[in-house]
Amino acid sequence: MTNVSDALLTLDKVGKRFGGLTALTDVSLHIKRGEIYGLIGPNGAGKTTLFNVVTGLYQLDSGAFDFAGQRYTQSKPHLLAQAGIARTFQNIRLFSNMTALENVMVGRHLRTSTGIWGALTRNATARAEERHIVQRARELLDYVGITTAHQTLAKHLSYGEQRRLEIARALATEPKLLALDEPAAGMNATETVALKALLQKVRADGITVLLIEHDVKLIMGLCDRVAVLDYGKKIAEGVPEEVRRDPAVIAAYLGGEAT
Repeated sequence: MTNVSDALLTLDKVGKRFGGLTALTDVSLHIKRGEIYGLIGPNGAGKTTLFNVVTGLYQLDSGAFDFAGQRYTQSKPHLLAQAGIARTFQNIRLFSNMTALENVMVGRHLRTSTGIWGALTRNATARAEERHIVQRARELLDYVGITTAHQTLAKHLSYGEQRRLEIARALATEPKLLALDEPAAGMNATETVALKALLQKVRADGITVLLIEHDVKLIMGLCDRVAVLDYGKKIAEGVPEEVRRDPAVIAAYLGGEAT
């Protein structure tokens, strides 16, 4: 695999099949530490499949990927989460009957050290760790802009707040890479502007962001670099302006917007 010293995540000829359907074919890319990297393409291009491979929900059929210096050909979601990959989903997946605070606390438990015995006995170490979890969850809710609804059930939050809550829960795992699957889907213009500002803050705080998004305007105005998939193959990669004017991208996805 090509050694890219500034890369946090490198994919090398990744392939994925579902029976007779090839979803990904020899996809290679690298995501630099500290950047916002966008992944776009038409419906069915393989974007979410790639996310699912990188986060362990799907297993590779060919190729490999490196994350934070470790090579993976097969892995599981919890191991990749522990390694530092956190994700959200296109369809909101919150614990709807838990409060906003409790949802973030669930994410934080990935980084706790209290074992079963501590949890059962509620010893001093376990109680101290629980207080830290609550405090950190509150900080993350404030960080994403949910400042007055810590005790509100997730299902009673506005749509934009639910999207931000998912990001807070992902951030609670202390990720190196935050992978977001269509976080702006269904948002109005005001909510999208707030999301852009939040992701810029996340990047400024040292977390790399991988972003699938159909909102081309958001991608082009936010991302440092962009890759384009079409029929499971990467057809372009580069800074937004280069990608936006690539003839293959125009033909496959952007239509007349690149003029």
